[in-house]
Amino acid sequence: MSDCEGPPMDDSASAASSMEVTDRIASLEQRVQMQEDEIQLLKSALADVVRRLNHSEEQQALGSRRGPTKEPTKMRKSPSADSSFGKSARPLIATLPLRPTVNNGTVLPKKGSSTLPSPSGPGTRKDAGPAANKRILSLSTVRRANSNEHVGTLTRKDSGDSKGNRTRAGSTGSNSSGKRSDSKQRDPVFNAEEGYVKMFLKGRPVTMFMPKDQVDSYSLEARGELPSDKLKLDWVYGYRGRDCRSNLYLLPTGETVYFIASVVVLFNVDEQLQRHYTGHTDDIKCLAVHPDKITIATGQVAGTSSDGKQLAPHVRVWDSVSLNTLHVLGAGFFDRALVCLAFSKSNGGNTLCVVDDSNDHVLSVWDWQREERLAEAKCSNESVFAADFHPTDSNIVVTCGKSHLYFWTLEKGMLVKKQGLFEKQEKPKFVLCVTFAENGDAITGDSSGNILVWGKGTNRISRVIQGAHEGSIFAVCMLRNGTLVSGGKDRRLISWDSSYQQIQTVEVLEFFGPIRTIAEGRGETVLIGTTKNFVLQGSLDGEFIPITQGHTDELWGLAVHPWKPQFLTCGYDRQVCLWDASTHQLIWTKTLEDTAQSAGFHPSGAVVAVGTQTGRWLVLDTDSKDLVTVHTDGNEQLSVMRYGPDGNFLAIGSHDNYIYIYAVAENGRKYSRVGKCSGHSSFITHLDWSVDSQYLVSNSGDYEILYWIPSVCKQVVSVETTRDIQWFTNTCTLGFQVFGLWPDGSDGTDINAACASYDKSLLVTGDDFGKVHLFSYPCSQFRAPGHVYRGHSSHVTNVSFLHDDSYLVSTGGKDMSVLQWRIV
Repeated sequence: MSDCEGPPMDDSASAASSMEVTDRIASLEQRVQMQEDEIQLLKSALADVVRRLNHSEEQQALGSRRGPTKEPTKMRKSPSADSSFGKSARPLIATLPLRPTVNNGTVLPKKGSSTLPSPSGPGTRKDAGPAANKRILSLSTVRRANSNEHVGTLTRKDSGDSKGNRTRAGSTGSNSSGKRSDSKQRDPVFNAEEGYVKMFLKGRPVTMFMPKDQVDSYSLEARGELPSDKLKLDWVYGYRGRDCRSNLYLLPTGETVYFIASVVVLFNVDEQLQRHYTGHTDDIKCLAVHPDKITIATGQVAGTSSDGKQLAPHVRVWDSVSLNTLHVLGAGFFDRALVCLAFSKSNGGNTLCVVDDSNDHVLSVWDWQREERLAEAKCSNESVFAADFHPTDSNIVVTCGKSHLYFWTLEKGMLVKKQGLFEKQEKPKFVLCVTFAENGDAITGDSSGNILVWGKGTNRISRVIQGAHEGSIFAVCMLRNGTLVSGGKDRRLISWDSSYQQIQTVEVLEFFGPIRTIAEGRGETVLIGTTKNFVLQGSLDGEFIPITQGHTDELWGLAVHPWKPQFLTCGYDRQVCLWDASTHQLIWTKTLEDTAQSAGFHPSGAVVAVGTQTGRWLVLDTDSKDLVTVHTDGNEQLSVMRYGPDGNFLAIGSHDNYIYIYAVAENGRKYSRVGKCSGHSSFITHLDWSVDSQYLVSNSGDYEILYWIPSVCKQVVSVETTRDIQWFTNTCTLGFQVFGLWPDGSDGTDINAACASYDKSLLVTGDDFGKVHLFSYPCSQFRAPGHVYRGHSSHVTNVSFLHDDSYLVSTGGKDMSVLQWRIV
């Protein structure tokens, strides 16, 4: 044995050799990762070309099927509009083979299946495995499934807690959970002698007289027709940054991906194009992008089906090129909602870690392609803010949140936890974000404003940047060039070099709000999501400009311009926003002293009236947003602001049961009170003027329909006078021409808004379940059939067609979104 022994090795030489090998391995790993990134970039570019070809052929087919279409009225571009809106799309390469797609979250069927499932459903698991992806679908079949509407007679019974005398301020929950009524709704009654239909809402009779010329031919048994027109989601205004994190990414195709309500938006800023994934049924709370930069995972809260049944929270994994749903994970396993998602990096992204919003905030790791849960563990009984895989070890997951930082190791189907040791460093109340350095160190930002570096493979602090920010650090992001970027409550974006020395600082405007999330953009650009729901784009040495923005509180007010492609929104964030529907740009915004509830344009378009929750109302100049006048009527919310068609009167529907009438002069710049219409026994919900501006019809919270001569504030009780009046607008939810919009079993409070198209062919409604319904107009048959569309995740508070019926706009309540739909 002795002659086999060599001279003793020098310890320092051995250590140096070991370090050299480690460095070489790390260098090779980085080179491999760079090559993988380049390959994925090529894949993404090819996928983008295929998507563009699909889009082009779809548009051509749509054009040939529909023939000439209505074009929105052209208008001068707002001075504030970005110059990039005039750019045309890049030319397509026309030699690549066309690949069929199914948009809007449809799950492709298995190979043996002969039909496509409804896009509205949560999807059949494993329906889109490798076999399904290989299957060739005919383009016509694909296009038939390329919509998220449900067709059929509305026979839903609404259930749960009744809102009773609910105010139009909306429900308390942020989701669209339904109400159900166990009692059978009485069917309507038709009285042919007197010419009326009597329906029942919550047991209360509502009598609606029909025009004389329809009495002889009307039959309750006749079936209403399904509208030939449909809706297609055209644009989504808004971003959910107020209470969500890590939900903003740039794809190699140039699309920025983020979400609001139950829609994932893929927004190409350069070309001003949006695509939408609409597979979810309720609020989306988290998002992760696969290393291939094509596959995306999104997680949602518990939702409600169209028949009022509870749907479990789940994760949907989908293709960002085709918008196909590939897999649905965890339905029945997760609780309440999903709060964190992350794909693994080092094993080809084969695993997905998920944290739900249960009491124990369960952490689970999934083989998402096989839809198998590999391991699970109780993460924390406190809030969890972030979860991510280690970049070079797919068996290590890091989670952080209130009073904790955990390093998890996946071993033999178990998640083994090591707690981060703060030792001499004061433990922060919240560890808010985590990322990784090139060498594998973990980097965290916390509520004390400190950046902590944790050595690779350890649970100990190796470096501290004390007081990096004033206040909480909400986001840390490692750029491709090794620069660390941090942002937080102080609205500062700070860049750090590899030695954690500060490079430079940029502060975003207070109007934009604190920085919630950071993502790397193209070239030198950086993307920022803020707590005031802005998405900003800029560079580390320049200013940031908004590319997406929206409201930050519940949204109720909606008004459309009488002759331009513009609309105005307002809500409880005290913001009044004027939007251009053709360029999808914000023209101006104005902050009020009070929370806003309603709005209406003067027929000239020169001014717009805005009603608040305090009884005050004001008139703004449409071009300059300057204040024209302010008045107060009562001290309760003003639910409706409606000018007469001739512009000589303004009717204001209040929560104090009165309708206030003002005479209007000087093109909407001078107002004198005529009086108030008194007769309703509950709050005013809707108002409509007659075509000749001589009459007014109103609905109230206790299902009354009353008629008025507004010039003298007198009620009209003569049926013969009112039954044949032609109405300029049709926004009342109660009336003979619209009563078919009410679903069977309705308690009378679940339809918030209605609007007939200006050509009187369509009727749209927004309900308490996050749905937009499209009917034929008139809608005077019980249980009228209609198309149903989702996108909102809260009660739909308002709906309105643009002046030329080319588009429809809907507003969400607590989801704070504005959706623009194209009529197709």
